[in-house]
Amino acid sequence: MNLQSNDFELFDVPVQFAQDPAALDARWKELQREAHPDKFAAQGAAAQRLAMQWSVRINEAYQRLKNPLKRAMYLCELHGAPIRAETNTAMPPDFLVQQMQWREALEDAEGLENLEEIASQAMSRKREQLSKIERILDQQKDFAAAAQQVRSLMFIERFGSEVDARIDSLGQ
Repeated sequence: MNLQSNDFELFDVPVQFAQDPAALDARWKELQREAHPDKFAAQGAAAQRLAMQWSVRINEAYQRLKNPLKRAMYLCELHGAPIRAETNTAMPPDFLVQQMQWREALEDAEGLENLEEIASQAMSRKREQLSKIERILDQQKDFAAAAQQVRSLMFIERFGSEVDARIDSLGQ
């Protein structure tokens, strides 16, 4: 193990978007067992500190690899196509129209049924977006195009969270 390894190398998985969640989980547990600070108790404080650093590094990598949005962002950044969501907010016109329609629908939504329909549309669009990102990253290897699609996914996820919050507020 090397602290300088990228997340994919650390977890010994292919450098690609498509990942097997069960394999990631199993590898995470294996790495955590190897790096657990208690295993290094006899070797002193310095060895335990290093083990703790490893444990933190393993957890950070696992969080990035298991979350599709974070994994896509990480892949783009590894290949020189940073997301820059704060500064690059340009979106295709059809996507912006869809966002405005969703926002209007959310504002006008009355009751759980309306909100669940909007949530379902957002979830469906999220699945489509993830498939598109996987195709662009793993087959086309077009990381700049993928970065644009990741920014769209960020929008969709944020909107989905807002819808979920509205649904939760009805349950109060």
